[in-house]
Amino acid sequence: MNILCILGSPRKNGNSETLARTATSDLEQCGHTVEFIRLNPMNISPCQGCGGCNSTGACVIKDDMGALYDKVDQADQLILTTPIYFYNLSGQMKCFIDRFQARWARKYLLKQSVRPGDPRTLHLMATAATHGKKVFEAAILTARCLADTLDMQYGNELLVRGVEGKDALSQQQEYLAAARQFGAELGKTRH
Repeated sequence: MNILCILGSPRKNGNSETLARTATSDLEQCGHTVEFIRLNPMNISPCQGCGGCNSTGACVIKDDMGALYDKVDQADQLILTTPIYFYNLSGQMKCFIDRFQARWARKYLLKQSVRPGDPRTLHLMATAATHGKKVFEAAILTARCLADTLDMQYGNELLVRGVEGKDALSQQQEYLAAARQFGAELGKTRH
């Protein structure tokens, strides 16, 4: 199984990345392929809303996002990993997702599926400093919308509250155990 993990934090080795790496640490030993993409150093421009993708299903912007479309298309499992900023995904993750307007145009305007009949799943892993009841709602809604656009099922979520500071998660054994369990469940998925 081909697993693609998108890291949306501007912070290298922060809480959300620790969560993702803990969750996927045993998957390669089980024969799965796991690839991590860190968005922050990449040159990914925001969607311009230009409509250039409406007739082709391809984005007209030429930047690092071009290579990511194919990687996402080939993924059996897509994991979005992000810190929560202002009760939503990080800016890096939101910019990445917004650029899938081209895939939306392909699906809904051109009536072309990415991988018809091939079950694929999108998962969400998110960390937040706050304990707010609704802190993950916008991120979940956005992730669900992306799953629909990519012809993916919306899968599992691992949502962690109350981790503030770069190494806060490494002190929370119950969350690390939850991440390992998340990965174990992901590894059982058959495609």
